[in-house]
Amino acid sequence: MPLISDSIGRVLGKRYRLLSALGTGASAHVFLAEDVSLQRHVAVKVLQPGLASDEAFLKRFGAEARSVASLNHPHVLRVFDWGEDTDGPYLVLEYLGGGSLRDLLDRGVRLSHSQAAHLGTEVAQGLAYAHARGLVHRDIKPANLLFDEEGRVRVADFGVARALAEAAWTEPAGAMVGTARYISPEAAEGKHVDGRADVYSLALVLYEAVSGTVPFVTDTTMGTLMARVGTPLPPHPALGPLDEVLARAAAPQASARLDAAGFAARLGALASALPNPEPLPLLAPGHVAPEPISGFRPPGISELTQVAAVGPVAGGPQAPVGTRAGPGEIFDAEPLGGGRSHSSGTGSPAIATRRRGRRKMSWTIGIVAAVVALATGTLIAIDAKVFTPSHPAPRLVDLTMAQARAAAAKDHLTLHVEARVRSITVADGSIISQSPAPGTTLKEGSTLNVVPSQGPPPVSVPSLTGMTCDQAMAALAPAHLKGLCAPPRYDNNTPTGQLVIWTQGSMANPTSAPYGSTITLVPSEGHAPVPVPTIPSTYSYDQAVAALQAVGLTGTQASASSTTVPMGQIISTTPASGAMAPYGSAVTVTVSSGAPMVDVPNVTGDTVSQATSALEGAGLVVEGVSGDPSKMVKGSDPPQGTSVPTGSSVQIITR
Repeated sequence: MPLISDSIGRVLGKRYRLLSALGTGASAHVFLAEDVSLQRHVAVKVLQPGLASDEAFLKRFGAEARSVASLNHPHVLRVFDWGEDTDGPYLVLEYLGGGSLRDLLDRGVRLSHSQAAHLGTEVAQGLAYAHARGLVHRDIKPANLLFDEEGRVRVADFGVARALAEAAWTEPAGAMVGTARYISPEAAEGKHVDGRADVYSLALVLYEAVSGTVPFVTDTTMGTLMARVGTPLPPHPALGPLDEVLARAAAPQASARLDAAGFAARLGALASALPNPEPLPLLAPGHVAPEPISGFRPPGISELTQVAAVGPVAGGPQAPVGTRAGPGEIFDAEPLGGGRSHSSGTGSPAIATRRRGRRKMSWTIGIVAAVVALATGTLIAIDAKVFTPSHPAPRLVDLTMAQARAAAAKDHLTLHVEARVRSITVADGSIISQSPAPGTTLKEGSTLNVVPSQGPPPVSVPSLTGMTCDQAMAALAPAHLKGLCAPPRYDNNTPTGQLVIWTQGSMANPTSAPYGSTITLVPSEGHAPVPVPTIPSTYSYDQAVAALQAVGLTGTQASASSTTVPMGQIISTTPASGAMAPYGSAVTVTVSSGAPMVDVPNVTGDTVSQATSALEGAGLVVEGVSGDPSKMVKGSDPPQGTSVPTGSSVQIITR
């Protein structure tokens, strides 16, 4: 499957421009896209490219897409279109920005009984509607329950699971159709499933949403699947009034289970008996308004010129005499016969004076009317911003909010910030999309709508307990997370090499982290060194070993002679008392073997003085002389060659 970032900016089916990555999974990438025909935001799910060569799958996929597109229910996500591109088949879906139930649970949110009953009623109603039309979802899980900005839930991915189930392609290792944690017993055994399998899955989802745990989960996928076969739903104290209805909905035998309509009715009755639920704590409103649709055009300069150039109002200088000049005023008609008086031939001076007065008044009224018309046209032009400078809209995509505001202010444009949208490819706070598009001519003071990024969506961090650094990095990669091995540290409770802790930012052992983030891995260096205890010289070797074992050390024996430490007692330890030794290492305990042995030297024929010097030089003590001290020495007691301890007494014997 190509890198998700490589597809940003592409247009699928000559209609759907991919704006930002919203998430990814084993079988599909999901994008925020713009429907360039209808000028609205949609979600586009691009499936594995390997599926494009599976004709049976494409046929099934098309049939399922058409069936799901016919669904029209407030709690079922709308499917607008489907097609095939070089990257694989794709679905065009209604875009909801409120996140999923999985997002809430990963943030540690637990639903109240009222919230769970209300949510379950809406989902069960959507399922009942689809089941009545022959459609079974097969993959109900928290990630497929999406919210709009008002907190209303919609069921997503109808039809996809069934199409994938009948495809010839091989899913990635460990993947399966229908999430193992929520799958029904009959599906786990490979039996035929109907709408009651969806009811079972929804019951487990609500169980998790309230209690924080998913029942029947074991260490292996097969164990998880088999644990629910023939087993009733285990009770949980957190379920409260939901316990009985969830147990009915998750009965191990499908024949004993509620159908979706019955589940909706039971949950609805429970919801009406409980207090009104608090609004769900959605992460962000999430809804992105579609871009404005063009069509309105303010009056141009030619139209305004025509308005301003309209001739004088009726009754002005060009108006026939006798026509109405203005409200409540009518000019008198001139006499017949060209306006001359029959009595004088030159006309009456009074009449001529009145005629000149009427002409002057007509001209005055015409000028005033023209000024009013011109002023009115000018005001219209100002109101339509005919005289306001225009600028091409700057490109704001990928800019930070501060940069976008500065770019808009430079051209005297107003920035309107819409709800933030999760994005894998655009950094948190930067602009994902804008409307109008870059280059569009805008009057100063116009508004530019921008959609900022909320950063990458959170993903689940797998448990890394008992793993080494290498094992942890391999476990993080499928979750789109990076591992960084830090220097090891001593930990008295963790075996050497296994992880002591893993962190993301300041969060220790996180269960979720932003997509693509780095998890710091800290392995154990084993138990910290311990000080060698003080071993009294009066201890025996066995007593010394017991004292060492009490602090996590072992002992090994060595012997040495000593003139000061009696035989069998402790002379010293190596390392010495108080020194730090690696935990579990051996300490050498030196035990006295007593004073060293010496041989009595031969002093026969020496004088007493010479013999005394020789004996004392050998480390012996002359006790006295037996015989005449002036005579020559004939021997010693003990005799020469006898091995005795250093410091022993010897008597000199003379002739």
